[in-house]
Amino acid sequence: MLENPKVNIKIKLAALWASATFCYLYGDYFELYTPGKINSLLTGENILDSPTKLLIASMILATSSVMVALSIILKPKINRVLNIVFGILFTTMMLFIGF
Repeated sequence: MLENPKVNIKIKLAALWASATFCYLYGDYFELYTPGKINSLLTGENILDSPTKLLIASMILATSSVMVALSIILKPKINRVLNIVFGILFTTMMLFIGF
C-alpha cells in the first residue's frame, strides 16, 4: 500500500524555491529563442547593458537559489521572515515583469 508521509515544512519551502529558480532559468533560456535576442546580447543593446545592472540581476537570481538552502538550515523565526519577505518581493517582481 502506498503511504503519504508527512513532509517537513522546511523541505516544502526548499522545494518551492527550487521550483521558482528553475522557472526563472527556463524563462531566461526560452527567451533566447525570441527573434533578435541573440543579436541584442552580442551587440550589448539590451536591458542588462551595464555591469551594475548585470550584478543586480545576478543577485536577484542568486537569492532564489540561496533560499533553497536557507529554508532548510535557518531557525524557524528567521526562516519565516525571509520566506515571507522574499516571497512577496519575487511575486511582485513577476507581476511587474509579466505586465
